[in-house]
Amino acid sequence: MFDSEPVVRLGRGHQNEVVLYSAVVSRRHAELRNTPNNWQIVSFGANGTFVDGKPIKTMSITDGMIVRLGESGPRIRISLSAVDPQNLGKVVKRQSSSSDSLSESLDTKGKQTLYTMRSSEKNNH
Repeated sequence: MFDSEPVVRLGRGHQNEVVLYSAVVSRRHAELRNTPNNWQIVSFGANGTFVDGKPIKTMSITDGMIVRLGESGPRIRISLSAVDPQNLGKVVKRQSSSSDSLSESLDTKGKQTLYTMRSSEKNNH
């Protein structure tokens, strides 16, 4: 989705590429950085960013990784590989005119919304 972008910003603020309306999400909550070797996530949010229930500041992104913004905030699944758009839920927000999307689906175990960010192909740097 954002393969050509050096940085993808997540937060409540309208200046972000991915805008999430949640009280626990900061205006500028996190960034996904496209580095020469991989994608990194960097947390700026006052309520923290969590992977596997543990707070993180900076971390390499792995395909399918689930990140939570705040302890009780939205969860985002980050896919680095191509995803069939028919397998995604409804589009929540789209910032570009490409075939990229941020989708929303119901997590039936936790009864919570799970957002999926996807990349159209793996990082080829």
